Amino acid sequence: MAAASDQTASKPRLILFAFGDFAFNLYWQSVMLFLLFYYTEALELPVALAATTYMVASIWDGIANFAAGALVDRRKTFRSYRALLVVGSLPLGLSFALAYLPPPLPGGWAVATVFVGHLLFRTAYAAVNVPYLAMSARVSSEPDDRAFVAGVRMLFGTAAAVFVALSTVPVGGWLTGSRDAAQAYLGAAILFALIGTVILVLVGATYREASSGACRPPATIRDALMSLARNRAFVLLNLAMMAMIIAVTVLNKSVLYYFKYIVGDESAGQLALASMGVVSAAAVPAWMLLGRFLGLRTLWLVASGAATVGLCLFAALDVHRAGAMQLFLMGMQAAIVGLHFVFWALLPNTIEYGEQTTGLHVEGTVFGLAALLQRIAIGVATAILGWSYSEAGFVANVQQSSGTLAGMRATIATVPLLFLVLSCAAMLVSPLGRRPVRAQAVSSNVA
Repeated sequence: MAAASDQTASKPRLILFAFGDFAFNLYWQSVMLFLLFYYTEALELPVALAATTYMVASIWDGIANFAAGALVDRRKTFRSYRALLVVGSLPLGLSFALAYLPPPLPGGWAVATVFVGHLLFRTAYAAVNVPYLAMSARVSSEPDDRAFVAGVRMLFGTAAAVFVALSTVPVGGWLTGSRDAAQAYLGAAILFALIGTVILVLVGATYREASSGACRPPATIRDALMSLARNRAFVLLNLAMMAMIIAVTVLNKSVLYYFKYIVGDESAGQLALASMGVVSAAAVPAWMLLGRFLGLRTLWLVASGAATVGLCLFAALDVHRAGAMQLFLMGMQAAIVGLHFVFWALLPNTIEYGEQTTGLHVEGTVFGLAALLQRIAIGVATAILGWSYSEAGFVANVQQSSGTLAGMRATIATVPLLFLVLSCAAMLVSPLGRRPVRAQAVSSNVA
């Protein structure tokens, strides 16, 4: 097991490291909240084609993340990854702007251009983000510190989500001086890339490792995968995560469509996304505190239960008013952020659990494979959403029929509900998180 170094993991140092998540979430939240909508509404790609393109790029993202994680495990020092954070920030920002560059040619060339730009961004994101995530396992040797970092990262991530939701369209339009939606998205992407690059350079330049490598790494990728296959904590946590991600992605990607076509107020949808971010920022500290008393496994069940109740109410009620829909989404986000916190708080602990079980310290592959599974789940969820909308008869920028609107509502209600139930089933048999975090850290140091 990794031993702590003499270096103290001070709270300011942990917070500065966690600040990197603000930069990553400028990119991630934009891709999650706006990119599919940009494809269908600004570029007017067919929704099924846009969703399929998004799914393929997301799966490629996962493969790239896994490859990056495997490379992390072959390194004996994290100094090179500090440098990668600094050097890789520039191509990451450039590729993000390219992902929103309007295609110069129509038809099939437009689809190809969009697809290549998306793939370039996903590759650059994986190359920089996975080392950052792996570094989070070494920023401190204390489980409580790592849980603190997970919580603060989420606070920065939600702050980025609010910024992205509120500024993408209005600020992008102001920067470009154009009313064209595609140009507005490009202007916002350039702004986010500039901010993200500066932050990642700062975080990489100031990172210090507080945990050193008194551990046995895997000799090959096969050894790492075999170790993770025997790591029951890792397997079950990621099964729960994948089910949760499908549920959350279907819900979140439906927001702008719901407000535009069912509520009839697209700007209210952007405000709803920002409000969800504000709620996340307020809810994270509460979930962090509650986790110390209930334990992380119980916390997952509580958060899932709250989200399930919300979805059942949504299915029973016909919500057409912007205010009511915003309140529903804010309540859902308060529950969902608890699930994200539990996952990121427990994932580093599966490294220690696996080391005790198998004798191998698998670090980078844990984050790389988790990212692969997450991206697969996002791709599957996007495909489910796109194909369901297409089957219901959805066509962008026209008035939808009553049958199409009913199909859209049914997708939003039933798909997340089903997958949240599946996530609870996986978490119920997980060996991690059965006791409060502090008690677990003292007794076993693996959860």
